[in-house]
Amino acid sequence: MDFNALADLDQLILQNLVPFGTRLLGAIVLWMLGGWVIKAVKALSRRGMSARGLDATLIEYLESTIGVTLRILLVIAVLSLFGIETASFAALIAAAGVAVGMAWSGLLANFAAGVFLILFRPIRVGDFISAAGITGTVNEIGIFASVIDQPDNVRTVVANNKLFSDNIINYSSNAYRRVDLTAQLAHGVDVHAAIAALKTRVAQIPNVVASPAPDVEILEFNAAGTKLVVRPYTHNKDYWQVYFDTNKVILAVGGESGWPIPAPHQVLRNSA
Repeated sequence: MDFNALADLDQLILQNLVPFGTRLLGAIVLWMLGGWVIKAVKALSRRGMSARGLDATLIEYLESTIGVTLRILLVIAVLSLFGIETASFAALIAAAGVAVGMAWSGLLANFAAGVFLILFRPIRVGDFISAAGITGTVNEIGIFASVIDQPDNVRTVVANNKLFSDNIINYSSNAYRRVDLTAQLAHGVDVHAAIAALKTRVAQIPNVVASPAPDVEILEFNAAGTKLVVRPYTHNKDYWQVYFDTNKVILAVGGESGWPIPAPHQVLRNSA
């Protein structure tokens, strides 16, 4: 038996395998302990964000971001136990992050806009809005894009950055909104009687609010006669019902009062 070969083998095991095994065991312990710490940090961050009343969608994404970041740091720590140079590895990750960030700048901008939409709440699901060239009801506020259902039941997906960077008209924020219509009177119609009749009848339309009361006023004088503005107020959900019912009331009051059909009048004078 070659005792020298056995001694060399023992020396090889002591110099290489034992340290490697020790590092491997340490890496396993570090990975398990790090996983437990990451889970605890995520749980604590979720409780803290929930206590502050943050939106559930935002909490999910922030918790996921924290978990991924900590997991990357844990991988770097585990690699360092095996003597791998982690500084260059971290620099490579940073460079890759910059490159990906530049390539996906639009997506990141939409992500940031989605976070702001969730935090500041200029719009909510169910609101009727006009923004980014689209008018409709907000169906969903996503982290990258939002879904808006237009009045003709066409669903439109709008990038959050485009939505957040544009002027947002939210018709649902206030308790009521105004319906703007006009009524053209012919020459010879008693304007004051017409105003009184329209105010009374418009106020009786279902879902027209009592305060403020409907406005019926003179808008202008034109070749056909006097034009009135008819402006009832209603909740946004009843807007179109009040809009169409007001037109019907204008027609009905005109017919009951015997208003003639308005037409432009011209006066010709003979200078001879």
